Amino acid sequence: MRKLYAPVLAAVAMSCAAAVSAEDSQIERGKYLVTLGSCNDCHTPGYFLGKPDFSRTLAGSDVGFAIPGLGAFVGRNLTPDKETGLGNWTDDQIISAITAGIRPDRRRLAPIMPWQGLSHLSSEDAHAIVAYLRSLPPVKNAVPGPFGPKEVPSTLVFTIVPGAVYAKMPAPQ
Repeated sequence: MRKLYAPVLAAVAMSCAAAVSAEDSQIERGKYLVTLGSCNDCHTPGYFLGKPDFSRTLAGSDVGFAIPGLGAFVGRNLTPDKETGLGNWTDDQIISAITAGIRPDRRRLAPIMPWQGLSHLSSEDAHAIVAYLRSLPPVKNAVPGPFGPKEVPSTLVFTIVPGAVYAKMPAPQ
């Protein structure tokens, strides 16, 4: 009887190994795309301050983008933390956010989020990004904001202004 089970067990083990290898490959592809897309810039603490904290990769920024008339927006926590990150979002909800700019609560993402460019991702690449995000350790990090146009942000902010407005600004003293 034992000899009959050996080939079956070997086939199951090979199948599991192939599935793990395919999943690892998808996660690596997602990591590559996230790196290429510079997601760490806006979503990793310390990145804009010159000291990225990669122990909290994609756990949310500590610097926001202020857009006159719209408000200030801080890069959200993209880790699978259920309270402060994407842990309660479905794969389709994450893909909708990164490719259509729509959150699960139907709010539009801030214009600084480059979802328009990401809207051209293939389904395989979008799913690879989701697989990578799900592979990250969950980090509890409640990011402040978004802040309305009349609210005072509690973070440092980069202000986004049209070139014509910038050209008229006084030079630093």
